Amino acid sequence: MDVSSKTSNDISFEDFKEQIISDYKIAFLSRTCSLLGRKEVLTGKAKFGIFGDGKELPQLAMAKSFKNGDFRSGYYRDQTFMMATGLLKPKDFFHGLYATTNIEKEPMSAGRQMGGHFVTYSLNEDGSWKDLTKQKNSSSDISCTAGQMPRLLGLAQASKVYRELRDLDSSKFSNNGNEVAWGTIGNASTSEGMFWETINAAGVLQVPLILSIWDDEYGISVPAKYHTTKEDISKILSGFQRDDKNKGVEILKVKGWDYTALMHAYENAADIARQEHVPVIIHVTELTQPQGHSTSGSHERYKDDKRLAWERDNDCNKRFKEWILESGIATAKELELIEKDIKKTVREAKKQAWTEYLEEHLNLKKDLVRILNSAANKSSNKNFLNKIKNDLIAIEEPLKKDLAIAARKSLRYLLGEKSAERQTLVNWLSNFEKETQPKFSSHLYSENQNNVRNIKAIAPEYKNGTEKVDGRVVLRDNFDKLFEKYPNALVFGEDTGAIGDVNQGLEGLQEKYGKIRIADTGIRETTIIGQGIGMALRGLRPIAEIQYLDYIFYAIATMTDDLATLLYRTYGKQKAPLIIRTRGHRLEGIWHSGSEMGGLIHLLRGIHILAPRNMTQAAGFYNTLMKSDEPALIIESLNGYRLKENKPSNLGEFCTPIGVVETIKKGSDITLVSYGSTLRIVEQAAKDLLEVGIDAEIIDAQTLLPFDIAHDTVKSVQKTNRLLVIDEDVPGGCSAYLLNEIIEKQGAYQYLDSAPQTLTAKAHRPAYGSDGDYFSKPNAEDIFEKVYEIMNEANPEEFPSLK
Repeated sequence: MDVSSKTSNDISFEDFKEQIISDYKIAFLSRTCSLLGRKEVLTGKAKFGIFGDGKELPQLAMAKSFKNGDFRSGYYRDQTFMMATGLLKPKDFFHGLYATTNIEKEPMSAGRQMGGHFVTYSLNEDGSWKDLTKQKNSSSDISCTAGQMPRLLGLAQASKVYRELRDLDSSKFSNNGNEVAWGTIGNASTSEGMFWETINAAGVLQVPLILSIWDDEYGISVPAKYHTTKEDISKILSGFQRDDKNKGVEILKVKGWDYTALMHAYENAADIARQEHVPVIIHVTELTQPQGHSTSGSHERYKDDKRLAWERDNDCNKRFKEWILESGIATAKELELIEKDIKKTVREAKKQAWTEYLEEHLNLKKDLVRILNSAANKSSNKNFLNKIKNDLIAIEEPLKKDLAIAARKSLRYLLGEKSAERQTLVNWLSNFEKETQPKFSSHLYSENQNNVRNIKAIAPEYKNGTEKVDGRVVLRDNFDKLFEKYPNALVFGEDTGAIGDVNQGLEGLQEKYGKIRIADTGIRETTIIGQGIGMALRGLRPIAEIQYLDYIFYAIATMTDDLATLLYRTYGKQKAPLIIRTRGHRLEGIWHSGSEMGGLIHLLRGIHILAPRNMTQAAGFYNTLMKSDEPALIIESLNGYRLKENKPSNLGEFCTPIGVVETIKKGSDITLVSYGSTLRIVEQAAKDLLEVGIDAEIIDAQTLLPFDIAHDTVKSVQKTNRLLVIDEDVPGGCSAYLLNEIIEKQGAYQYLDSAPQTLTAKAHRPAYGSDGDYFSKPNAEDIFEKVYEIMNEANPEEFPSLK
């Protein structure tokens, strides 16, 4: 529906006037920051700038209806909203541009993200939750186009869960599910599949979500006609519009320069979403982008004179000012004084931020120059060292890298010298690197007490006469204990609910725990992960199920861009302990091979990747993760659900350690490392090798990220002096990663009498059928022959050539 101009009747004219002047101040403040921010980039002080100019008015309206407990999931244009809600100050804005690495001065990411990416703190210093209901919340932004959409769905769904699960303790997270998740997206980004998947899922789930579409008719240099059918996103979304007979989405349309219409639209949207739990889309049209897309280009290159003139005339700040003057709310002189004061404030904030940014660098430079001067005076390479020192002195505004380069290069000219001055430089550089590197590398994983490394291992216990059951029964009964133990735990995915997943690992649990906690979803992997991220950000403990490992690539962008980087990019200020459950390995067929581990390992740093060989191991991993605060991907062995396992008596309690390998067979001749379903084939081959006098030691990697933090594998290699890594991933995939971990990181090279080798699948995806599996992936005969070949090379007399 279109929204006509209308104001709230709940305030007096004087209060309304005061509100308008306050809003004008914020709009002008934000615009001034944008204009000065661009100049800072063009002068070289900042590397890149992307700003919210042209979107100030609708963001002010959004801020008016944004309440404590609400969450934002937006993109890099929302600085005015952050300022209006008191979550961003001008000095913070400039520290973000300069990439200040002090979290106290640059509170959005300590310089890890470019400007325009915003966050609020959900965690106390010890990693425990703040009371999110008593603050306004912003989930951490990512740059990736429409990447904020899947998470938005989960943030909204959390309100639905908290409202419907009455017995769930929602303190710190929800007030009866009254919170709204507010999303923002540019019009061009609505072309992305993540947008459509999220809107469809929101309509199905009926969650309190309000999505603002900022429509300035361009996506960088590309006009709307190339992005959107009919050049109008709300028109083509009209099929989602709810009516008297069908649930769906409410759609509002409003011009971005119409202050009173915007206020009314956002009040209306907030009432609908907050009270009825209906998703609302607000299509904000006729917006402009005064400085173009970013500092990387000028919009004069792709907009004609007519369009540029229209944008100047319809700039929302300009229209807002004209309306204030026409309405007699303020005089031109009054606004001029306000603008002058704000310009002064922003200039001072910029100056202070740059001074604070440089202060640390200049102090370090002063110390280093003094040290280099002393070292040069005692060195035979005095001239070379003085040149490095003088070049450093000439850098008036040094970066940390300038200091590192000068110190490291200087050491080259002090080779062989044993002066105290040289040692002083070595000590300075060592301390500098020790203090500096974590500013760019910390918090990839949790650094609090409940990280996975601190979860104590608890072995499965078995009573006399232990029952042997299908592996899936161990998993199912363990999940039963977990859902009983953790009321905030829930699982969802394709075929997860009514039938208890495709392999019956959740059999009967929906009937016991209800459709909210054991839920079916549509076929939409990206937003399944997004549901999990958003709900985990709000204190729930979600398990998102991706039916098969191959299908995870539909969700890989959300996993790598959002989940894997969350703790890192927020400097440990937000967490999303999402568990992703899937199944794979030893499958048959090009799109059901389930072995793309090398790609996952390198794309998902920041998420633990676990590959249990049986369901007892898998259950133990779930138990461990529920005690921790970190995200993980668990890949269950598809062909293990029907294999018999002893049923532990301490279900829900035993914990498989993460980052620890398990030696499942002792041996003396060669170390064999593998994981998952392939372990069973390795065990079979090891039995055959014993018949020809080769005693292999078998190590189950179990967890790939992290791998073997105790370095137990190298202890095995130290004994056997030979190493073979067996993997059903492609050549150079996970096997190469494991070889790097063992040979380089653990230093196993020094104990080897034979070249370390890998045995992998073929370079192609596996062909279909049992023969396809046999000839595409390592089989027992391959393993036997590869090991025998290694032993033949070492001792041809005892092990004559097989072929």
